Amino acid sequence: MNYRLLAPFASLFLSAFLMFAAIGLTNLIIPLRAGVEGWSAGTIGVIGMAQAIAFTAACFLMPVQIRRVGHIRTFAAIQTVLAASIILHGLVVSPWAWALFRVLAGLAAAGSYMVLESWLNEKAEPANRGFVLSAYLIVTMVGLTAGQYAYTLFEIGDGRLFQLTALLFGAALLPMTLSVSPSPVPPETVKLDLNGLFARSPVGFVGALLSGFLFGVWNYFAPLYGQRIGLSSVATATLVSAAMVGGMLAQFPFGRLSDRIDRRYVMAMIGAVGAVVCLFLSMAAPQSALLNMMGTLMIGMALFPSYSIAVAHTNDHANADEFVQVSGSLLITYGIGTMVGPVIGGQLFSLIGPIGLFVSLGTTFLAYGSYAYWRTTRREAIAPEERDDFQAVPVTPFQTQQVYELDPRQDESGPVEQEEAAA
Repeated sequence: MNYRLLAPFASLFLSAFLMFAAIGLTNLIIPLRAGVEGWSAGTIGVIGMAQAIAFTAACFLMPVQIRRVGHIRTFAAIQTVLAASIILHGLVVSPWAWALFRVLAGLAAAGSYMVLESWLNEKAEPANRGFVLSAYLIVTMVGLTAGQYAYTLFEIGDGRLFQLTALLFGAALLPMTLSVSPSPVPPETVKLDLNGLFARSPVGFVGALLSGFLFGVWNYFAPLYGQRIGLSSVATATLVSAAMVGGMLAQFPFGRLSDRIDRRYVMAMIGAVGAVVCLFLSMAAPQSALLNMMGTLMIGMALFPSYSIAVAHTNDHANADEFVQVSGSLLITYGIGTMVGPVIGGQLFSLIGPIGLFVSLGTTFLAYGSYAYWRTTRREAIAPEERDDFQAVPVTPFQTQQVYELDPRQDESGPVEQEEAAA
């Protein structure tokens, strides 16, 4: 593969790396600093829900903003909002204030993903788009991991962590705003049709909802779990990163298997793996950093492919002119799950302690796999040769990412929103 194909995207990749490093750092310091302040897990869950609600709402609002002022100005504005919101966390240490600041961050994060990925998809040639998107996914994962380890530079109660995060968000402005590449055409707003989504693919609807629940719990309480069982800063960062490594290892094997057999059987396998690992961890309650990292690696192998397979299965049942509507509806369904997850997960964490993380995850994995298997008895599978090939859908720490593809009914200047898995 000719890696010179990535040269036109260097500035975009650098902006993405810096922004995701800031996001990775944010995802650790918010729940961990809240834990240091003595806030309950339920309170932390409400903070996470506020962010999820804002992000989901922004999926409707941000396309309007991008259409009004363009991609570059929108990206500059929202990176400024992200930097300001994280600084405010250090200035006003209050649960309700943090919930408000997370609303600002959720709104801005949605716009950031839309700008980066619509730019990426429009400028990539169709023949090389998969390679470019894979490179982008690697950049985001490396950025997240770097940010998570950056939190070990200072004590969790040190305000300089907020300052470092704000600097990273601010630095992400420079490559994008100084780029000489033409800005892409603004995206179109996606019509929401949850009833139609469920009628088309019940297992896709439920799978996306439960996947959102899983990520909502994981993003806020995995770092808090490491803190509560006494892991060091480095071990906690590695605990969270291990899940991402597991996800990268399992994403394509599970995906390719789903191309060959009924995808619902693969979803059932994912649910079984996640439920068994969580059952073991909740019963064993290991204190060893190594055992916990091995466990979270295996959780990540089930967690990260869960949404991609649900998206792929849903699009098997969609017509070509329905991909945009389906992908937008899946995104909102996933978002609803991320709203509910932190609240319920937080209550379990408060009631039964750190193992509440694995109880909430394991129960949800069980429901995810069981429902997928039950649906195999209710509806015939589509033959593999009649389906599109699986493609991984990257999932961000905030929400699933949106990507924009060219609509075959338009010329090459008119991108519309579409999930990568629907390609």
